[in-house]
Amino acid sequence: MSQPPAPLVLDPAAHDADAEHELLRAQGPAVRIDILGVEAWSVSDPALLKELLTSPDVSKDARQHWPGFEEAVRSWPLALWVAATNMFTAYGGEHRRLRRIVAPAFSARRIAALRPTVESLVDGLLDGLESTPRGEVVDLRDRFAYPLPITVIGRLLGVPDEQANEFRVLVNDVFATTLTPEEAAANAAQLYGMLDALIAAKRAEPGDDVASVLISLGEAGADGEGLAEEELRDTLLLMINAGYETTVNLIDQAVTLLLTDPAQLTHVRAGRASWSDVVEETLRHSPPVKHLPLRYAVADVPLPDGRIIVKGEAILASYAAANRHPGWHDDPDVFDVTRITKEHLAFGHGIHFCLGAALARMEAEIALSAFFDRFPDAEIAPEAGDMGPVASLISNGHRSLPVRLRP
Repeated sequence: MSQPPAPLVLDPAAHDADAEHELLRAQGPAVRIDILGVEAWSVSDPALLKELLTSPDVSKDARQHWPGFEEAVRSWPLALWVAATNMFTAYGGEHRRLRRIVAPAFSARRIAALRPTVESLVDGLLDGLESTPRGEVVDLRDRFAYPLPITVIGRLLGVPDEQANEFRVLVNDVFATTLTPEEAAANAAQLYGMLDALIAAKRAEPGDDVASVLISLGEAGADGEGLAEEELRDTLLLMINAGYETTVNLIDQAVTLLLTDPAQLTHVRAGRASWSDVVEETLRHSPPVKHLPLRYAVADVPLPDGRIIVKGEAILASYAAANRHPGWHDDPDVFDVTRITKEHLAFGHGIHFCLGAALARMEAEIALSAFFDRFPDAEIAPEAGDMGPVASLISNGHRSLPVRLRP
């Protein structure tokens, strides 16, 4: 009997993610891959991925359903992604309990109430950019895309503004996939130290913020309405991670795509497309997250080609590859804000659909509209900065975004 092909080893620095995603799709709906030394199935077929994301035969709870869990915790650089105890890594009833507790933080009413804050922050950041001398290049990722979402999620959770940048640095390394296991563990320890300090401060002086609300619920009792201490820390960790890095990349990618294809910006200015169209097409074409680790087969899962994802094997949701699947969209590699159908998986699908999707969309729409109103002649300046991809299999952004605000 012939041996199965060796797993495709994913590039931890993601030097050419588009080519890698094309290779994944070319090998079928699911393919064996190696992600930083861990073998898994990468799923890039959108129909199959949607099916698995909603199947009770697929879990996100590594402790229960992944035989490789203990080894990963000891030696895998992405241990934090599978070892945290929050709704991101929960399954079944436990996931429903944790999601029910967190959901009010992202209610339509609370998100709407944040709009004036987002608008004010955007205006302040653009005021800061106004002083840039004509012809000078700024790194828009650092000066605009970064500070907006970290401040917004910080204020939602009750993080003091002066600590936002420290959280930003640590969260960046949570998404990095070129760290050693020791570097990743040290970064996680620092991050948990800051979270513990935040929890202690909010216990001493509660505020009108989500961290204080979650703390006030107390530990989980018979009604399941509270969070155990570990769940509290890891829930705050999840909210900071998911509420920050993804929105940075969304703003970064949208600005880059519009400035490198001015015809798309013309569509918006002529009324043929809205800023919502820009955001959705960006989420489809260049989603903030490329691959999201990990899920696990609770039972044997048959694949369309007859192969089987065996019970206990890991599954990698390859969202960026799925979004550009040729069986889903016409000309999938083309960024087109007038595209009629912009369906995508950028925020996941099913029971784990991102609770913060509405907030990310709102931040991006406000930021993009205000930026291009303030700087209508802005142009990309690739010769003036490193526009290579961030060194991550997960995060999908640029190392810098050099823009000349006034040519």
